[in-house]
Amino acid sequence: MALRHGKYLIQDRLKEKAKHHESYEQLWETKWKQPAMMSLYPFMFGTFTDFVPIISDLVSKKAGEPYDWEVYAKAHFAQAEHLTSIAAAANKNGEKAKASEYYLRASAVYRMARFPIIRSREQNYAWHMNKELCLKGLSMREHPVREMMVPHTHAKFGEASVIPAYYLVPDSATRDAPVPLVIIFCGLDGYRTELAVWMDGFRQIDVATLVLEIPGTGDCPADPSDVTSPDRLYTSLLDWVALQEPIDQKRIAVWGFSTGGYYAIRVAHTHHDRIAGAISLGGGCHHMFDKEWLDEVNHLEYPFDLANALAKKWGYDDVEKFKVEGAKKFSLLNDGTLDKKECARLLLVNGVGDEIFPIDDYYLALHHGASKEARFVLDTKHMGEPESFDVCLRWLYKLFDIEGDMKVQFAALNTRPKFLEE
Repeated sequence: MALRHGKYLIQDRLKEKAKHHESYEQLWETKWKQPAMMSLYPFMFGTFTDFVPIISDLVSKKAGEPYDWEVYAKAHFAQAEHLTSIAAAANKNGEKAKASEYYLRASAVYRMARFPIIRSREQNYAWHMNKELCLKGLSMREHPVREMMVPHTHAKFGEASVIPAYYLVPDSATRDAPVPLVIIFCGLDGYRTELAVWMDGFRQIDVATLVLEIPGTGDCPADPSDVTSPDRLYTSLLDWVALQEPIDQKRIAVWGFSTGGYYAIRVAHTHHDRIAGAISLGGGCHHMFDKEWLDEVNHLEYPFDLANALAKKWGYDDVEKFKVEGAKKFSLLNDGTLDKKECARLLLVNGVGDEIFPIDDYYLALHHGASKEARFVLDTKHMGEPESFDVCLRWLYKLFDIEGDMKVQFAALNTRPKFLEE
């Protein structure tokens, strides 16, 4: 059913150029302004007003494609430093809640400086500051998030020896009363500093969370160009999880966001006996690597040059080489993963009109290997938001056999700042 008659489901839209690719100004006016005002992806923990001077600066410089990533990143630094100084002053005055918020707001500005993927020295600096200030802000909360350095015991030569991850366990969790765990696989551009936004909501319903980046992004130690590195990575991770007494080892689930969904599909097959289930939200598995697809995506839904960012993530500096070799190396169909007889419970969720990873990949997955579950959201694009979140949470509640509370979780996602006087 996938690529029926040799065409993608959204074939008729592949040549349409999204307006936000015309300039940085249009990116804000047509794509980013609304989510920034609501503190939604990719502006979690931030607010629109924090970005106004940055927008003015880059618009005055007529920023646009192809972006100069040094100039782009530097434009964010003065505002991030300003917010950091407010946080430090509040902390000195004993205003813990205000300090936490401003550290997180500063981290959000640094996040957008390194967005979508690190391609310059300045963006690398922004990532360093992004994670430093985010952890500082999260650690000042009533229920602080901890950063764990999980031993990468299965690392090969040249890979780092630890897996940095955020970890939050409910106070109710004990050895005698362990709780479920959701392991969140981040995406191409959303790292643990962003997807940490889900952690407190899960804590409130007595579910632990562990958040980490995928190969080729953030601090992930796995070699992005090695097709077997994810398997070693997740073996190390799950070995560590097995030692955590507050975690119910029979109720562990993986939730992969966007590009992280690719790895959720993989781990559901390669580690099927170590997890209760996995969700691939907005992911892909095969056609996402098609040269015909990658030739078009730089002018579609994604805010920047998606094909180039994906190439960098998978260890390629040459995007054209990635387009030719990507499917041969990383397709989960070509490497036999999708045809494995054993697979953990696997839920595939996405918007039917996704212009980042084709929905055709999920149709394909349903035609191979073990049985899978799926929910395709009509009239939506990448990730199928917001309806997809409801689908994923209800599935997790049933998987864990808990009552859950959708209202509590969605309320916890609201990171709109409370201190706006400065």
